[in-house]
Amino acid sequence: MDAVAVIFDLDGVLADSEPVHLAAEQAALAEHGHKLSKAAKQPFVGLANAEIMQGLIDAFSIESTVEELAEAKAGYQRVLLADMDGFPATTELVRRLAAASIPIAVASGSTRWNIDASLEAVGLAGFFDIRVSAEEVPLGKPAPDVFLEAARRLGVPPASCVVVEDAVPGMTAALAAGMRCVAIPTITEPLAPEFGRAHLLFPAGMGSAEVEEILEFILGA
Repeated sequence: MDAVAVIFDLDGVLADSEPVHLAAEQAALAEHGHKLSKAAKQPFVGLANAEIMQGLIDAFSIESTVEELAEAKAGYQRVLLADMDGFPATTELVRRLAAASIPIAVASGSTRWNIDASLEAVGLAGFFDIRVSAEEVPLGKPAPDVFLEAARRLGVPPASCVVVEDAVPGMTAALAAGMRCVAIPTITEPLAPEFGRAHLLFPAGMGSAEVEEILEFILGA
């Protein structure tokens, strides 16, 4: 079945922002005397920002609220985002879909401020009128809420949407929404076995993503 619309995750898909998130979280936790390693952060990749903040508070027994830690993180992000890059493959994919008049949207666990700032930083803000943050729906990924809301705003049935994701929670959310999923994992070593459920998988990650192959899958050519 041809896709009517394509819904993109943001972090790790359109924006190379996972290093920015990690650095901002490391700085925020340093204020409380804690060190956050990349390995310790991995279980939280793909979750809503509020869930990540709560997870870090619990893991490190931090005397802080979710809102306070999120604001501290955001302060560091505002500085770091200016130097963030996009990914050549997904940037080209967005431009090709727009040229083909295929409706697109962003659905992310990030805050709305982070979605807007990240799209601006990587030069894709003008392509996305529809942007859904986990802040705007009852549940973040792996619940399907952000993707279902994006489909609603696009005015297309979920079954006619293809999602582009990089993390297991997002892929799980896409499948729960009844959508097909292109998975381009951020974490490939080890590669989570759950990625075997994706309809199209690039197991070596973004560096192996083939735009023509993705377009053929999306458009049913």
